[in-house]
Amino acid sequence: MTRTPGRPKPQVGRRTVLTAAGAFLLAACGARFDGQRLTITTGSAGAVYNQLGQALAASWAAELGFQPQVLTSAGSGQNLDRLLAGAADVGISAADAAATRAAESGGDLRALARMHDDYVQLVVPAASSIVRPADLRGRRVSVGPPDSGVRLIADRTLSVLRLSGGADLERHELAIDAAADALARGEIDAFFWSGGLPTEQVSALARRLPIRVVDLSEVLPVLFQEYEVYQSATLPASPYRLPNAVTTLLVPNLLLVTDRMSDTIAEALTGGVFEAQAALATANRAARSIDVRSGIETVPILLHPGAQAYYRSAHYTSG
Repeated sequence: MTRTPGRPKPQVGRRTVLTAAGAFLLAACGARFDGQRLTITTGSAGAVYNQLGQALAASWAAELGFQPQVLTSAGSGQNLDRLLAGAADVGISAADAAATRAAESGGDLRALARMHDDYVQLVVPAASSIVRPADLRGRRVSVGPPDSGVRLIADRTLSVLRLSGGADLERHELAIDAAADALARGEIDAFFWSGGLPTEQVSALARRLPIRVVDLSEVLPVLFQEYEVYQSATLPASPYRLPNAVTTLLVPNLLLVTDRMSDTIAEALTGGVFEAQAALATANRAARSIDVRSGIETVPILLHPGAQAYYRSAHYTSG
């Protein structure tokens, strides 16, 4: 799996680190929060955000004593709304959506960790004549729900192609479950999705009919020029039994809170992420990339001071 930055990422020095479990013990130092409620806003039921949120909730309950409630959502946009409104304590968001919302909200968002990376997936039937993004003109295309991260990247991609809707294409605003079903029934010609690999709904669709993921190479240079948070990546053929690997857009995901969270809780939750890494990877293979060494890479969202304390306790040293 090859990843190529759209722009050079900020350089961080080589680091040595204790094991995640050891660092967590240092950071948490036996702290427990028995009976304290914690609301986690995630994503569509069964999609990657939701799977990881469920795994985190179980681990934080067992290891730290929280009583978590896991909410489904439309994705990044709704998660950010809930965090900023105080309707959730923790949420997952794509970095591009978080950057946009942070600029609008005045900086209340704070990060605990960089999580897995999302792959932008423009999915079509294998027999489709859509072979490049420009072929979407005049087609029926799902761009995702209005308050979602996939909607943001779909709109940006279509803007590069100057396909705004109306006479350009027929836009549908479907969540991932409905989009996969609609494609299988021939009700739409393509759908955008941004998620970890594999996403269960896309895997299930690939078992119903052969699919392809459209190569996005032609739109990447403009997207990289306008939005520095994006990177390019090779989406391999194996997760969805595709005919071949394709080049697509990579979007980091961040585990977010707000500056209202106490430093003590933020530090414990951050350590708990890496304590739960094995359980997260079991919930979805996308979480295999979650690592304490890359966890601090949450630009453009500032780390919560409690998260900073955790990473310092993990004995980072520049080298």
